Amino acid sequence: MRLGILGSGKIVEEFLTVIDKLDFESVDILSTEKSKEKAEKIAKDFNLRDTYTDYDKMLKSDIDTVYVALPNFLHFEYAKKAILTGKNVICEKPITSTFREFIELKELALKKKLFLIEAVTIHEMPSYISLKEKIKELGDLKLICLNYSQYSSRYNAFMEGKKAPVFDYHKSGGVLYDLNVYNVNFVVGLFGKPVKISYTANVKENVDTSGIMVLEYPGFRAVLVGAKDTETGFINAVEGTKAHIEINMPVSRMTGYKLIYNKKISGNSIDYENIEYKNTGYENIEHEDIEYKDKDKHHAMYYEFTEFKRMIENKDYEKMNELLSISETVSYILEKGRKDAGIYFDADMK
Repeated sequence: MRLGILGSGKIVEEFLTVIDKLDFESVDILSTEKSKEKAEKIAKDFNLRDTYTDYDKMLKSDIDTVYVALPNFLHFEYAKKAILTGKNVICEKPITSTFREFIELKELALKKKLFLIEAVTIHEMPSYISLKEKIKELGDLKLICLNYSQYSSRYNAFMEGKKAPVFDYHKSGGVLYDLNVYNVNFVVGLFGKPVKISYTANVKENVDTSGIMVLEYPGFRAVLVGAKDTETGFINAVEGTKAHIEINMPVSRMTGYKLIYNKKISGNSIDYENIEYKNTGYENIEHEDIEYKDKDKHHAMYYEFTEFKRMIENKDYEKMNELLSISETVSYILEKGRKDAGIYFDADMK
C-alpha cells in the first residue's frame, strides 16, 4: 500500500506510533500551509516519503490509498475527490456529516470498484471479536448501558466563545459524532439496525455537549451516554437473564471485559461464577474460569489498519461490504438522533 495521510492533528500523531509495524511501501502526508513545518517535522521523525500542501498534486502521485484524518465537515469533500481520481479511501469516523453524503460516497466507490472504509477501531479489536462469541452465554438480552463521558480540554474555551471544530456545528461537531459514535458502533456491530432511535441532549449553540441515545431492539434496549462537559468512570455493561458483561474502559479502546454469571443459590450459600477476558488467546484453565490475555498489547489503530491493508491488498470486497453495512446503519442513526435533538449541520443544507 502507498498511503497518503490527510492531516497532521492528534489522531495522525497517534496513528504514526504504529506505522513502522504496518509495512507500507510508502507514506506521504498532506497539511495546510499553516501546518507545513509541523508536517515536515512529522515526515522527518517518522521517515515519511514526502509532504504536500496541494491536495491535487498529492492525488496525481502514485499513492493508491488516502487516509482522511481531517475535521468532520471535510470528510465528504476530500473522500469524494480521492475516489473520483481512482484512490481507495480510509476515512476517520464519522465517515460523513449526513446520511445522504454517505450513500453518495458508497455508490461512487462501488461503481469504481474502489475501497471505502470507515476507521472505527472497535470492529477489529480482539476483545470485541471475542465478546461477539460470548454474547450467547448471556441468555435473553435485556439492557445495554454504555457511557463515554470525558471532560473536554476545549470545553472551557467553548463556554467563553472560542469554538474548536468539535464544538462547532458549522464543522459537524458535537459529542454524538465525537464520542457516542463509538457506543453506537459497538451496538450496531453486534445487533445491526434498531427498530427505534431516540436522542436527547444538552445543547448549546446548536452543539450537543452531552446526550443520551436509546436504541430499541426486539426484547432489549441500548442506552448510550456521551459527554464532553462532564466526566465519570467508564461503566459499560451488556445485561442478560443468565449473565452480564462488564467493560471498564472506553469501548473504542477495549482491551478486555468480564463475563459474570448471575447469582446461583445453593443451600444457604451464594455462588458467584466469574469469567474474565483480557485480550487475545485462550488459556487452558481448570473448571469454568477462563482468562483471556492480550499477548501482543498493540495500539488499537494497529489492529484496524492491519485489517484495512489486508482487505485492500487482497481485494476483499466482501469484508468491505460488511463494514460499509455497519457504517450505513450508524450514519443513519447519527443523523436521526441529532435531528431528534434539533441539531442541524451546514451539510444538511447542501
